[in-house]
Amino acid sequence: MTINNSYRLSVILALLTVTSVFAQSERHFKNIKMLTHGGDNAEAYFSFDGKYASFQSNNEKWNLKCDQIFNLDIEKASKDSTYKPNLISTGKGRTTCSYYLKDGKHIIYASTHKAANECPAPPETNGKYLWAVYRSFDIFVADLNGNITKQLTESDGYDAEATVSPKGDKIVFTSDRSGDLELWTMDIDGKNQTQITFGLGYDGGAFFSPDGKKLVFRASRPQTDKEIEEYKELLSQGLVAPTSMELYTCNVDGSNLKQITKLGKANWAPFYHPSGKKIIFSSNHHSAKGYDFQLFMINDDGTKLEQITNQSMFNAFPMFSPNGKKLIFSSNRNNGGTRDTNLFIADWID
Repeated sequence: MTINNSYRLSVILALLTVTSVFAQSERHFKNIKMLTHGGDNAEAYFSFDGKYASFQSNNEKWNLKCDQIFNLDIEKASKDSTYKPNLISTGKGRTTCSYYLKDGKHIIYASTHKAANECPAPPETNGKYLWAVYRSFDIFVADLNGNITKQLTESDGYDAEATVSPKGDKIVFTSDRSGDLELWTMDIDGKNQTQITFGLGYDGGAFFSPDGKKLVFRASRPQTDKEIEEYKELLSQGLVAPTSMELYTCNVDGSNLKQITKLGKANWAPFYHPSGKKIIFSSNHHSAKGYDFQLFMINDDGTKLEQITNQSMFNAFPMFSPNGKKLIFSSNRNNGGTRDTNLFIADWID
């Protein structure tokens, strides 16, 4: 065997070894399929029958200037890279955080379209990583043809990040109407809007447990005078710094509040495992530079942390299908060296 051939063989073996390590370390995934192809696609959440996913996208190929809400047929998307899902939002303003109602015929989402047809201007961040909290966000219900059938919130300020209980009777959402970003619940028709968290800091991205009795969410908790001052100043400008967040759980009425993670950095996008005893989430706590978000799983008592993904630098927004057999998530893997973030679905192996 020549030196060149020996070298080639060694490279091939090394690549196979790396591939094997990746496959083993993503052992919970099987049959990964790419569902979108271009732009930023995120917050994909299953319909209650598991056949569809609502999500937000800013794909320029679809003539979008900022995020709009779509209804994706999962089977069609997994087979056809040119498939374009149905637009659910109005195409005006900016949207976020969609979720199916249990009837399978309606989707809730937050939108700024009543304030203006144009996308709200991105905030001035002075080089810092900040999220905008647009006060013009309100929560709407639309049918699958995109017709708005109800407006659920009309308060002055940010109302968004709504998700629906598996029972189909309750909605949890984030609002700053009390002066801070807190969790609120309401009935499925928008009645009985009730604040359930009260700690200073950003409480958001809440999801119900499989039995509908508990919530898991992300929260920042500024402690020092400097941290508190900075948080309040940013919030007054419609901004939050999502660089320090931990996961919490509580009962649906806000009682029995517990901190689940104490990892540092940003731990967010949590979702309950079908067992109701574990939580999958995205985190960069392991990263020296900060921008390396992988999926992790942890018991709901804060024990047995396990890394789920290791491919690409961004993996987030995981959600289990209602039957627990599949996981949908966002990732910048397989994007051809672009900045695109796409949706992926995989069979879940416990």
